[in-house]
Amino acid sequence: MRIVLTGGGTGGHIYPALAIGKQVEEEEPGSQILYIGSPNGLESRIVPAHGIAFEPVEITGFRRKLSFENVKTIMRFLKGVQRSKQLLRNFKPDVVVGTGGYVCGPVIYAAAKLGIPTLIHEQNAVAGLTNQFLSRYADSVAVSFKEALTAFSKAKNTLYTGNPCATNVVSAGKEQGYSRLGVPAGSKVVLLVGGSRGAKAINDVMVDLAPQLLRLPDVHFVFVTGESYYEGTMGRLKAAVPSLPSNLQVLPYLHHMAEVLAVASLVVGRSGASSLAELTALGVPSILIPSPNVTNNHQEANARSLVDAGAAQMIIERELNGSLLFERIAHIMNSMEEQQSMSAAARTLGMPESAAIIVNELKKITAG
Repeated sequence: MRIVLTGGGTGGHIYPALAIGKQVEEEEPGSQILYIGSPNGLESRIVPAHGIAFEPVEITGFRRKLSFENVKTIMRFLKGVQRSKQLLRNFKPDVVVGTGGYVCGPVIYAAAKLGIPTLIHEQNAVAGLTNQFLSRYADSVAVSFKEALTAFSKAKNTLYTGNPCATNVVSAGKEQGYSRLGVPAGSKVVLLVGGSRGAKAINDVMVDLAPQLLRLPDVHFVFVTGESYYEGTMGRLKAAVPSLPSNLQVLPYLHHMAEVLAVASLVVGRSGASSLAELTALGVPSILIPSPNVTNNHQEANARSLVDAGAAQMIIERELNGSLLFERIAHIMNSMEEQQSMSAAARTLGMPESAAIIVNELKKITAG
């Protein structure tokens, strides 16, 4: 299979695309993959690091208010369509897959105009504007959350697939997870993480929370600050607690996230779509603190999906404080019944076969 992947701006768009590409290579060895993205987006660095050919297309998003800049954006879109058509004619893909972000616009639109089969994947419970626009041209629209299906009522074909990032974590070994953390097998582990770059609000609340951690001496806390926040957060932690609790491990970044998730009893973090896909695939209970700084407040909608199912608890950022968070953590960690109930609920939402479902759909639309 010859496949073009496109999606960018955030890891939430990039990693699902890479997971689909990985599944294609596993099912059809010898497949050729080209990734089209923004030259200034994260994808320009992440994709080549995965050994996948990358081609750039210049594009920016529309401003939500009337602006002359939107006229420039339309011109960039039209130029992006021409550039995309050139790349597609040269590569001759069997199918084009878009996973969101502005760069998907010209690429998917160009593919549709050239008669190349297309699929777009929506990660969030609240559909993005780019995917809503593209849904009228795509052959199939796949969604991670059932709630998003209503946004694509005019699409040719929709299907609930879950998020392909879930497929990447199900093979993670617990033995390696405990080893990575340097703790005995079977330890109770609470992971606190604000995404790959960290989250200031979570880092701030951890400074308040740290003095209370020794009240749960049998729990090992792993706190990931994000690399840019590490030095500052460590300084504040040491000022608040000169001798850090022995059951607290502070890291700037976690390179083996899947393995640590596999041993986590509880995760405290944001509610990005890819993260939730991983949690539900593994059946990990969570306390979710949605980022308020995202389009359409989609992280809160993502979190609500898990909360309504009984798989997670949610704390709105403006209500977050150390005492409340510790109370929630202690309640869950002191109740095996609560942990088991949340874990079971999470697994009902998990779709570890997501990438395979999407690749099967790609085979259908390319077969005509």
